[in-house]
Amino acid sequence: MIHPAIILINPQLGENIGMVARAMLNCGLTDLRIVNPRDGWPSESADRASSGALDKGVVVTTYHSTQDAIADCHFTLATTARPRDMIKDVYTAHGAMAETHTRINAGQSVGILFGGERAGLHNDDIALASAIITIPLNPDFTSLNLAQAVLLVAYEFMAQTDSTDRKKLVMGKTDRASVDTILQFTNRMIKELDTHDFFRSLDLRPTMERNLTNLFGRHDWTDQEISTLHGVLSALTKK
Repeated sequence: MIHPAIILINPQLGENIGMVARAMLNCGLTDLRIVNPRDGWPSESADRASSGALDKGVVVTTYHSTQDAIADCHFTLATTARPRDMIKDVYTAHGAMAETHTRINAGQSVGILFGGERAGLHNDDIALASAIITIPLNPDFTSLNLAQAVLLVAYEFMAQTDSTDRKKLVMGKTDRASVDTILQFTNRMIKELDTHDFFRSLDLRPTMERNLTNLFGRHDWTDQEISTLHGVLSALTKK
């Protein structure tokens, strides 16, 4: 799958570039573009700070201008925490990465711009972008270092790679219980409750049975868990 390019505009410290590379590879991104790094390139300090990311997959390309760095992109996003006097779509990181996936799936190339450590992106750079990413943070303290900002955006991209950020059930060596398996347990439990005079009101019994069926039916039970519940029920009802 094609990934977005991370584009650093006028970064200052090699250490920060290295930490950006590390954050990128954590999330499976490998296209790092650097525009006019203040301390030059290549950088020994970047290599040290990358924890091997620059050797294990992140590919760096340097450019003399933002225009050159984004020339092959169909859609670009500029990251900024400050409101700008420009009419542009503004995304959260989550929304921006959803849009990024849509465009990549349509065959488009996407670039994400990050400014230098001291002042961020200049208005001229933002003017070149298709849209803006603003990460909602504590309004009294929105300061992020460069690698943190890249990691937040890169993680959002990775989290949405399978088209969903829903939770996943880790079942180990067991399988998800079928509806029939769950209903067998529920019906057995209701029968045992009836035997032990739990349903004392005939009028309320249908509602109570429905509530119990709903209670066990709405969860992601596994075969092992249902088996354990059968064992619990047997222990509680043993004479």
